[in-house]
Amino acid sequence: MQKTYTMQLAGRPLVIEIGKTAFLANGACLVRYGDTVIHCAATASARPRDGIDFLPLSVDFEERLYSVGRIPGSYLKREGRPSQKAVLASRVIDRPIRPLFPKDLRNDIAINCTVLSVDPDCAPDVTAMIGASIALSISDIPWNGPIAGVAVGYVDGEIIINPTQDQRAKSDLSLIVSATEKKVCMIEAGANEIPEDIMFDAIMKGFEIDREIVAFINTIVAEVGKEKFTYQSMEMPADMFDKIKDYAVEKVRAAMDTNDKNVRDERLEVVYADVKEHFAEEYPDSEPQIEECLYKLQKFVVRRWLLDDGKRVDGRGIDEIRPLSAEVGLLPRTHGSGLFSRGQTQVLTVATLGTIGDSQRLDGIDDEESKRYMHHYNMPPYSVGEARGVRSPGRREIGHGALAERALEPVIPDEETFPYAIRLVSEVLSSNGSTSQGSICGSTLALMDAGVPISAPVAGISCGLITEGERWMTMVDIQGVEDFFGDMDFKVGGTHKGITAIQMDLKIDGLTPEIIKEALAKTKKARDYIIDEVILKCIDKPRPELSKYAPKMLSTTISVDKIKDVIGKGGSVIQKICAECNVKIDVEEDGRVFIAAMDIDEGRRALSIIETIANDPEVGAFYKGRVTRLMNFGAFVEIAPGKEGLVHISKLDIGRVNKVEDVVSVGDTVLVKVTDIDDQGRINLSRRDALIEVDGKKAEN
Repeated sequence: MQKTYTMQLAGRPLVIEIGKTAFLANGACLVRYGDTVIHCAATASARPRDGIDFLPLSVDFEERLYSVGRIPGSYLKREGRPSQKAVLASRVIDRPIRPLFPKDLRNDIAINCTVLSVDPDCAPDVTAMIGASIALSISDIPWNGPIAGVAVGYVDGEIIINPTQDQRAKSDLSLIVSATEKKVCMIEAGANEIPEDIMFDAIMKGFEIDREIVAFINTIVAEVGKEKFTYQSMEMPADMFDKIKDYAVEKVRAAMDTNDKNVRDERLEVVYADVKEHFAEEYPDSEPQIEECLYKLQKFVVRRWLLDDGKRVDGRGIDEIRPLSAEVGLLPRTHGSGLFSRGQTQVLTVATLGTIGDSQRLDGIDDEESKRYMHHYNMPPYSVGEARGVRSPGRREIGHGALAERALEPVIPDEETFPYAIRLVSEVLSSNGSTSQGSICGSTLALMDAGVPISAPVAGISCGLITEGERWMTMVDIQGVEDFFGDMDFKVGGTHKGITAIQMDLKIDGLTPEIIKEALAKTKKARDYIIDEVILKCIDKPRPELSKYAPKMLSTTISVDKIKDVIGKGGSVIQKICAECNVKIDVEEDGRVFIAAMDIDEGRRALSIIETIANDPEVGAFYKGRVTRLMNFGAFVEIAPGKEGLVHISKLDIGRVNKVEDVVSVGDTVLVKVTDIDDQGRINLSRRDALIEVDGKKAEN
């Protein structure tokens, strides 16, 4: 039976169609928000997957280019691997959904959100999040939802829910807030240095609207929701855990009481071997369950230390940051490099400057076609002490790179100020908590080392959380075990002025406003400390000059109707300029021209040639040209491709010239001055005047 449900969301209709599609899925719906249409389906396997200790959940946000009336640009003319934005959208949907599944569920669960139509004013990612929540809520899959999600903007001092395309272009905030009926369960933000109080208000406004959407979803579930299926619980036997706890809890405490991850791992390896041997007879063939009990026991120890004793694993104070260090200029041939260390977390970020033509071309469902600032994040196995081969970046690496990119983006100079494409690569050398935030700090160092005139240094820090009933406590700069066994990783990047990025990961059902406010305050204090005491003491401002190995960039703007003259037939003119001056030239459709040269003088020469082509030569101006032809009465000199002038024999040299061949030869490069341009556009040049005036000035100097 088909049913349709409608509510008004930020002034636009949100329409949910149930029972129209995907009859074999556990739950499905068609979501229409404005002209954005998303199909969402939730499916689950009938039996649990064997041999795993986690929930096998997959969330896929599938872009279809037909949704924006485009044919894919690939050779196969079909969609290939997910775009970065699709991966990030999948993560944004996954993060609030995952903690609400039963902890002992091991059935495979798949959420598929297919983008069928895109209205630029109605963001498909938050629409898909609502659809995924509805598909799960009405299905028979055990899940403790629903959740809802909205986008929040900040335009001209006003908080806007689900901003339109025009509003997003002017907004100082790009925030997604997801929540259940009672708590905030996911925050993802990018911002132009938004103060903490405004960010908090924006989160709370999003929370308010989320609750309205959840109430709407509950009315749908009440009418068409299925009864949840029973499943085989994979919870470990309670008596097994109790026995292992009684036997090993003090051994685990002793093993974990160190600030060195390597020492901790070595000690725990001994404890694991001892416990397995001790319980081998009582629990034969139960090694996975014993290991899960020991993992749970570590979690018990860490949480009891924090909640009962205010003690952290490494002995730090609750709001104490681990030892910090920073270094720049490590790599002699790169354009900029920065090494940032925080405890046993260490990230090396390398900056590379390129031409605007090196910008990344995008082929997605939004209106962004390219970007000139890119950040990539790599976390090789050795960073966590694992011996395995390197694989291509996964969703986690893509997400961490995007978070760091978002955090730095507000301080990157615009194209007119700094006409370069910028690529940052963060190499995680050692990982023990919040490597994404370490990459933000390392990126600031690398950008300043490269001479990129960023408007302010950016730092990143994380805040953790432990909860028990109504009790809760937060702590700054969580290390690995506090992340694994805690309830939250609240990552915040920003400058002294305000927040530039947030990413919040939870293992519980949500946060209260009080927890969010405290996390924002603590990360602000820690962020300021890192900027003042570490980053600025390492390098107090961007270097005044670029690396000698970085291209020197010059730019100009020419008339659009002159572009064809600069490029030439089949690219002949621009290729000739590039070859003669040893430069790289990018010409944009709007007439902007960017010249990259290792030798600045060669770059200036190329610029002069281009401006000569694009503009009529000026009388009195000097040009370097190439002798093309010799005649009895003088020499013809090409001052730019397609622009040639005559140097009369009387103007060839300071003294008397009997034969042209005595002074110049074909192919010579000479400096000439434009003395006259007649009515027919013929150019008269003088080498004599150039020698007198230029050499005269040299003599005076």
